[in-house]
Amino acid sequence: MAALRSTLYMLLQIIITPPFALATLLCFPLSPMQRYRVTSSWTKTMLFLLRYVCGLHYQILGAENIPKSPSIVLSKHQSAWETLAFQEIFPPQVWVLKKELLLIPFFGWGLAMTNPIAIDRKSGKKALEQIVEQGKDRLQQGFWVVIFPEGTRIAPGKRGKYKIGGAWLATHTDAKVVPVAHNAGEFWGRNSFVKRAGKITVSIGKPIDPTGMEANDLNVQIENWIEAETQRISTRNQSRT
Repeated sequence: MAALRSTLYMLLQIIITPPFALATLLCFPLSPMQRYRVTSSWTKTMLFLLRYVCGLHYQILGAENIPKSPSIVLSKHQSAWETLAFQEIFPPQVWVLKKELLLIPFFGWGLAMTNPIAIDRKSGKKALEQIVEQGKDRLQQGFWVVIFPEGTRIAPGKRGKYKIGGAWLATHTDAKVVPVAHNAGEFWGRNSFVKRAGKITVSIGKPIDPTGMEANDLNVQIENWIEAETQRISTRNQSRT
């Protein structure tokens, strides 16, 4: 049944995405915030399909921890799901992502209209400078900045290396950091076609004020919280108790 539902979801996505992408391109003359509101309608449509076609829902722990001012979200990355759901959970946002994603037909074109911070991961210090320069600009425009410190999707139960870019941006802007853990990969795995019905748990930690902190120390604090919380909310661990 899950495979059948996932097939229907994919077919609907294939049908719906090209018109949305073209409509998004037509929004180029609008302001970045106006473009975001148009492009996010595709995301909300995909989340609707995930709920009612695939049976994939979610719950939020710690919603009261979301600050009122533009902040930096540093999150675990297990699935494609969170790239959709965060647009529904958090205020208008931009992502730090690898620039190659913008070349994907339709999806990448629409993504480019969301004003992302597209970096070359191999450029080292230059990439950090770009994150800070463009991150300041996006925060001043009223956007939140979403970063996956591990840089790529990591299978449940595994841990990637937490890169310093998000913590570096925070300590250079004094914007609050919101750590996020979730278990989306247990329902929609990395590169998995099948989406398993169920309820994903998203846990939002208390915001961290980076003022006066070193980027490395902040990065370690974020990593420790995210990894511990990811283990705590894992359905795999719950099934063993």
